Amino acid sequence: MAVSSAADNAAAIDRFLGFWDGALTPMEAIEERHAVRSYTDEPIAGEAEAALRRAIAIVNGETNLSIQLVLDEPRAFSGFKARLVNFTGARNYLALVGPECKELDGIVGYYGEKLVLLAQSLGLNSCWVGGTYKMVNRSYNVDLGQKLTAVIALGYGTTAGVPHKSKAPDQVCPGYNDAPVWFQRGVDAALLAPTALNRQPFSFSLSGTDDEGTPLVSASTKRGAFTQMDLGIAQCHFEIGAGAAPFAWADR
Repeated sequence: MAVSSAADNAAAIDRFLGFWDGALTPMEAIEERHAVRSYTDEPIAGEAEAALRRAIAIVNGETNLSIQLVLDEPRAFSGFKARLVNFTGARNYLALVGPECKELDGIVGYYGEKLVLLAQSLGLNSCWVGGTYKMVNRSYNVDLGQKLTAVIALGYGTTAGVPHKSKAPDQVCPGYNDAPVWFQRGVDAALLAPTALNRQPFSFSLSGTDDEGTPLVSASTKRGAFTQMDLGIAQCHFEIGAGAAPFAWADR
């Protein structure tokens, strides 16, 4: 079973944004979202939970993913590795599950970040967790042929987090200063994306136009753990930053 690509799901994206009922715009959510590892014991509000479940249902229905919202389950963050990176009070999370295939990490990153930004707009804090959680049987379903790629901690943070250090735009995009404004805004938004160990391994470039004259954008990443997931997250940010500008991904 294959995962549908983001390019095949423009309608799903439109429907997803139709559920955007938080207090922030997607770009405002990008600017305000920072990784948070310490949470209060306040349960996720019913309206926020309902909005997340609606959005998850849309994503899962259109992509063949099986993302699941897990509530009041602290064991995933009770292991040594979680304590090592100072997780405290985390008991709610998204389990990012999907069919095993080479594209899975990128698709999970792209759509998982949309849910992260929606959560931010609903007043929740979050943190992507790639390898410091504990597998908890029966808290979520992983069927035959599927895998759990990562989790995203959710809840009300004891702080709002702090901005991460960032590369300069021209470090991820040679020729940034001469690029169109919409492209620069896309790169700027991508640099606000969370990445494993804050490595920002991705790069963006303009790659001419297609047969209809639509600008093509190439996105690539270095090899390594979680780099494809990082790229999917960054592409989500790029699309939001670029706004209504017409462009297409060169590699889709």
